[in-house]
Amino acid sequence: MLRDRLRAHVSVLAGDIGERNVWRSRALEASARHVERGLGDLGYLVTVQEFDVQGVTVKNLEAERKGNSVPEEVVVVGAHYDSIIGSPGANDNASGVAGVLEMARLLADQPLPRTVRFVAFVNEEPPFFQTDDMGSRVYASRARRRGERIVAMLSIETIGYYSEETGSQHYPFPLSLVYPNTANFIGFVGNHASRDLVRRAIGTFRTRTDFPSEGITAPEWITGIGWSDHASFWKEGYAALMITDTALFRYRHYHTPEDTPDKIDYTRMARVVMGIARVVAELARPDGG
Repeated sequence: MLRDRLRAHVSVLAGDIGERNVWRSRALEASARHVERGLGDLGYLVTVQEFDVQGVTVKNLEAERKGNSVPEEVVVVGAHYDSIIGSPGANDNASGVAGVLEMARLLADQPLPRTVRFVAFVNEEPPFFQTDDMGSRVYASRARRRGERIVAMLSIETIGYYSEETGSQHYPFPLSLVYPNTANFIGFVGNHASRDLVRRAIGTFRTRTDFPSEGITAPEWITGIGWSDHASFWKEGYAALMITDTALFRYRHYHTPEDTPDKIDYTRMARVVMGIARVVAELARPDGG
């Protein structure tokens, strides 16, 4: 079952391996091997983008499903596989990596007009966040230099925690005035330049998946709007969004040693991943058909 496969990925990354970053380079490499093996077992050829940070060779990993009619147009689905110092990173972001791996499985045999890339990024967490050593920054800037036509980028970021308790969801002002206070939904987040992508993505999700969802496009200066790998693609002029359970705005274990695999709601996470896979398939069709 999808739920069990997601649980297995999170258990390896955040349980067996645990904290993974440049300061725990063996764990970081073990995480990269898990991603590479997972994609390879599905029949994908995995491309590695290596670069050096603080004397450590780190890598982004990419698996590509070539489009059958407009392969030059690319949809990127990505998640970061590193964790913050001091945390095993189950929700942040083993959940996102597990989601990307299982979306690669769900879409492996679907004929799609556009190319879809499944990417695992390194170095999303501080102190590399929003620096030139951030894995997605390296990836997106190379894509722009190459003239790649990335038509949509989806950053899968903390998708594993949900609650039906009133008051379990919080936001920075002014979002607190208009969004629900129960943490039972998945969020689609973009900047104003990515408005059309957000509308199309959440519209598809709502039509094809029975799961609460909220969408927002907002200025990048609002707290949390640009807090993941999608912002690297904004800097290069690409339309990009983040799909998230909103992380610290509902999850008290965010960036702590308690962000462990037992905190994840794998049943609801599976519904979300299945829904996002449908969104990706729709985005891979230029006419939306």
